[in-house]
Amino acid sequence: MSPTVFRYKSYRFHFFSREEERMHVHVTSENGEAKFWLEPEIALAVNHGLSPREIRELQSVVETQRDEIIQYWHDHFGSG
Repeated sequence: MSPTVFRYKSYRFHFFSREEERMHVHVTSENGEAKFWLEPEIALAVNHGLSPREIRELQSVVETQRDEIIQYWHDHFGSG
């Protein structure tokens, strides 16, 4: 199961239901995928195929939407 948190342009922000407990969000598009840690601060964890420009833009989106992503995390995983 991989619930979608939201979409931005051609990117899908989502979680994997059976993955590590550290809070993070995955971002996928036809160009590639990335994973961002949300705690203790927002940071790129993994990048496969996305350009540095895309990563900068996506990190900015994660920073802007951080509270929404965290709330969705708590709602989905039942923590907090």
